[in-house]
Amino acid sequence: MVNTRRFILVYALLFAALFLVFLLNLGFGSTSIGADEVFSIIFGGAGSGDSSNYIIIQRIRLPRALASIAAGGALALAGLLLQTFFSNPIVDSYVLGVSSGSTLFVGFVMLGGYAFGFRRLPPAALVSGAFLGAVLVMSVILFAARRVKSIVTLLIIGLMCGYLCSAGTGILSAFAEKEEIARFSIWAMGNFSGINLQELRVLYAITLPLMAAAFLLGKQLNALNMGENYALTMGVNVKTLRTLIILISSLLTAAVTAFAGPVSFIGLAVPHICRSLFRTQDARVLTPAVILGGALMAGFCDFAARTALSPVELPLGSVTALAGAPIVVWLLGRRRYES
Repeated sequence: MVNTRRFILVYALLFAALFLVFLLNLGFGSTSIGADEVFSIIFGGAGSGDSSNYIIIQRIRLPRALASIAAGGALALAGLLLQTFFSNPIVDSYVLGVSSGSTLFVGFVMLGGYAFGFRRLPPAALVSGAFLGAVLVMSVILFAARRVKSIVTLLIIGLMCGYLCSAGTGILSAFAEKEEIARFSIWAMGNFSGINLQELRVLYAITLPLMAAAFLLGKQLNALNMGENYALTMGVNVKTLRTLIILISSLLTAAVTAFAGPVSFIGLAVPHICRSLFRTQDARVLTPAVILGGALMAGFCDFAARTALSPVELPLGSVTALAGAPIVVWLLGRRRYES
């Protein structure tokens, strides 16, 4: 009963904080818009408020704010799944090089597309390239995991995969035109500014079903948390479960990377924060929690990136690293001290 009350309270606080950050992202920027006008524009229809403010909110800030919610939730959930998969709290798609693999293959798609005269690539091409890169790197990690017992060695292999993919991206950029490199560089720094409504629909069409699927796997994830042998005795098909974890985490990472670029530390920091807030390892509790927490962190970091040094916009990946890295260090230090 005490845990249930705590869960409800923390969920309510996360919802309230996310809603507040959502409103801040709609109302503040180079042009400040009052809360009354924001509500009027969103719920009052096309004729509400000043026309310029309507365009700013409906076409720029609202898609960006919604994108940050989906992307943050997806990255945090991917981090939780990978930490369960490897039974280690210091892994996520960025640390393992999965995001770098996605970046490399999106680079092939983007720079190759620009070379052939495409100024706006279809979302399917970006997602397909990002997914192919994510799965390729994840396959290398899994191949190594079957032969390497040390998690530290496995993490080093993941980092090396990330460096190799980054090197490939750099070589690819060396052969591109200046205009192509400029567009790709802006994307590679991570941001939600360029996401349009079509891409937003694709992002939600991919992430929402995957989030629901991950939630339905909650009991099996809890069994896997207790060890592979325990999961087998509970009737869990471990091989199928691991395959599903790989597919879901890779697709979530690929969808975000395709549209927003590589974004670090959300997948690593948010699961730690949620475990501390909820004081549980139950995946059925943590899955919706990390989605909310990831959406909150991404939204807040995007708000900080836009407004901290306005009118200059900071790279989103840099802001998430500044926010996430100290949190992870503090949580890991506290955990070691308490143990």
